[in-house]
Amino acid sequence: MNMKNDTKLLDKKIKKEIKGGNVKSAIELCQIGLQKDPTNADLHLRLGDLYMAWHLDIYSSCQYVDEAITEYQIALESFIDSAEIYYKIGLAQFHKGDMDKAVNYFENAVSKDPKFAKAYYMLAETYTKKARFLDAETNAKKAIQYAPFASSCAHYLLHNIYKISSFRIFKNKLKSAYEYTMSVLTLPFDKEALKKVKESLTYIKFLPILVKGYTMVQSKGLDKALDIYIEAVDKAPGFVPLYCLLGDIYSTLGQFENAITEYKMAIWLDNLNIPAYRHLCKAYEDLGDYDNAVEIYKKLIQIMPNMPEFHSNLANILYVKGDVDGAVSHFQTAITLNPSKEWTSVVNQTLGFVFQEAKQDLDAAITSYQSAYLLTPEDIDIYVNLGSAFYDKEDYENALAVYRNALDLDPQNAKIHCNLGFLYWGKGDTDEAIREYELAIKFDKNYDIAYNNLGVIYLDDLGRVQKAMEMFKKSVECNPNYALAHFNLARSIAITGDKIEAAKLYQIAQDVNKITNEIDPQDIIDKINALFD
Repeated sequence: MNMKNDTKLLDKKIKKEIKGGNVKSAIELCQIGLQKDPTNADLHLRLGDLYMAWHLDIYSSCQYVDEAITEYQIALESFIDSAEIYYKIGLAQFHKGDMDKAVNYFENAVSKDPKFAKAYYMLAETYTKKARFLDAETNAKKAIQYAPFASSCAHYLLHNIYKISSFRIFKNKLKSAYEYTMSVLTLPFDKEALKKVKESLTYIKFLPILVKGYTMVQSKGLDKALDIYIEAVDKAPGFVPLYCLLGDIYSTLGQFENAITEYKMAIWLDNLNIPAYRHLCKAYEDLGDYDNAVEIYKKLIQIMPNMPEFHSNLANILYVKGDVDGAVSHFQTAITLNPSKEWTSVVNQTLGFVFQEAKQDLDAAITSYQSAYLLTPEDIDIYVNLGSAFYDKEDYENALAVYRNALDLDPQNAKIHCNLGFLYWGKGDTDEAIREYELAIKFDKNYDIAYNNLGVIYLDDLGRVQKAMEMFKKSVECNPNYALAHFNLARSIAITGDKIEAAKLYQIAQDVNKITNEIDPQDIIDKINALFD
């Protein structure tokens, strides 16, 4: 009898502390109670709930999810068929970031109680985090089926799922609007949804700080903005957005190590904080730490394997690292996921470039460019790239056809005219080449490449040295860092007999070439030596 009275008294004290917001004191009371009665499953369950509440408290700087899982598992030993406890462990695993374990526990919960709406909803949430949208949709609908009124969260989740594909399927746009309306209508009956709204409203108190910090950032007062956000973090160490904002400011200041620390802190507090992962990748890239950037993108892909952007970004980094095969694989995955015509077209063009330049596989490059063309036939860059691939393959007729089609779309496109000039030049049609280069210059007065190439034709094909010098000088004026133009100007001046001036220009070409790597350095050295032989 005394034991029952002690339990009731303890329970009353715990509730009082919780009501007063003293979670730490409530936890201490539970721990005292368990010292007296270590097999009390209800107390273990209560302690697990308190640890989870403390873990999710933005004013707490500690992680308690593992402690919560431990307490739930002890309680489960006494209530092995409790759907509620399986659900709570799944929820803890979800917040820990272990999606596979979360799915397992939620599925155990619904196996114990096939009408457990909250477990179906969390399954839907978990599958959404894993980008398994069909599974998410199925479970969200079950949550609504078994709790039709308390289903605001499930309706809102469906709204977001349908919104993702609404650009491709008009019917999903209508479904998304319907689900949003239902989420609003069922909000008053959904305690979890109301709780989320209440939590969101508590963040309003940070709005003045965020606005003040933003104002400082916009006025370039970054150091003052740092002080504001650091002070806010001291007050609310669990408010994740503050760490991301601090990371962004450090990145802007070029303090990438500090930025990385802040983004890591945001991820430590919220394992599923996708923006923090993305910004962390960017910080590693800016720092030149491509190995760590690759690792973070791989983690992102584990969390959301069907996000094409992550595969594309990872492919870009792998290409920079020299892993061409890995880059190709992830570009192809991104293309398969196909979020939109425009985006997929750009990735196809990038893949085409990789095939053309790195793998020297012109047929694969042409196929990629043609796939891009089918998606966005109005994109002029595709014609430039496709024509270039045909040219490299020495399929001049197809290259010519592609460029002519491009001019039908954009008759005054200087780049297309320049490429046509190069094509005609390669075919030996000097007159047409000159005409196209002159058109390129007409439509772009600062087109350095067109001036240079036209100069080479005048110098090497027609022997018009003065005209060639005029073109090379224009090219250098347009782009002082164009090593090849300096080199060709030196060649033309050498022919006039001014060896000193030619030597100076070769030296400029040599200096610029150290940065641009346009010319074989030995070619420049040979030209300088030949001047004074």
